Amino acid sequence: MIGLDKNWSLSLEHEEYIGDMELVITDAIQAVEDTDKGFYVNLVTPASFGNPDDYLAEALLSYFGSRIEMKFIDQCGCGGYVLRVWKNN
Repeated sequence: MIGLDKNWSLSLEHEEYIGDMELVITDAIQAVEDTDKGFYVNLVTPASFGNPDDYLAEALLSYFGSRIEMKFIDQCGCGGYVLRVWKNN
């Protein structure tokens, strides 16, 4: 999925993600990499890890630095959480 020139969402709530924070972080980084500059990806994370501001935001900032902006959106009705990540550069 290289070069997604639209806003999109990625669900990281499926079984393989629920107990594997490292996989959530790895696939979230890849999703942001795949998103074109000027667009965002909504990362829907498992309820099992809680608010993504507490673990995912730090990992993304560490990797991308000022190339991204993030905003916690809300907890979904399904229990997961949505973190929106804009690609600046």
